[in-house]
Amino acid sequence: MRWDLLFDDLESQIDQDQRDEERALAIEEERLRLGRLTLRDRLAAIAGSDAGGGSVRIELHGGRTITLRPQVFGRDWVSGRTAEAASSAAQCVVPIAAIAALLPARAQLEPSLESVPEASARIAERLGLPFVLRDLCRRRTPVHLSTIDGDATGTLDRVARDHVDLALHDADRPRRENAVHGYRIVPLARVLVVEFS
Repeated sequence: MRWDLLFDDLESQIDQDQRDEERALAIEEERLRLGRLTLRDRLAAIAGSDAGGGSVRIELHGGRTITLRPQVFGRDWVSGRTAEAASSAAQCVVPIAAIAALLPARAQLEPSLESVPEASARIAERLGLPFVLRDLCRRRTPVHLSTIDGDATGTLDRVARDHVDLALHDADRPRRENAVHGYRIVPLARVLVVEFS
């Protein structure tokens, strides 16, 4: 009988050790998963959750805050509609590198930590910021370019690997040579937001 008690005690100790080991392994796996999360992943998780209606407040370098409803994620950018825009058609492209902080609501914090699926085969997720800006350039879309150093309105004339050429003109006028009152060559590293309709 004493042997039975001893074996039962040993068996319960082994079971407890196994549960402790599994719990420690699960904690370590979660630490590793969280260690691989990027800012882009957290933003995508917030956008995909029901919390906050899919909108998230973003603080950009320089202190400007925008409320963005993300729609498309690229390799190093996110685009969507802004709540600050005067018209409901205003869209913007935000380089991930321009984000100083995400300002989630309390209800968005937990969903932002959710696992994100592996990168899908969607082409947009593999495209870089210059490609998106080249599309705006090709369509001759008037843009409002916010940079670390200030804002400018005009049309993108050229998009190179690390900079853009912006022909400056009034937002309500199409880009015509007689309407252009200057040019700016802006490094992409200085771009905070590109807004367009």
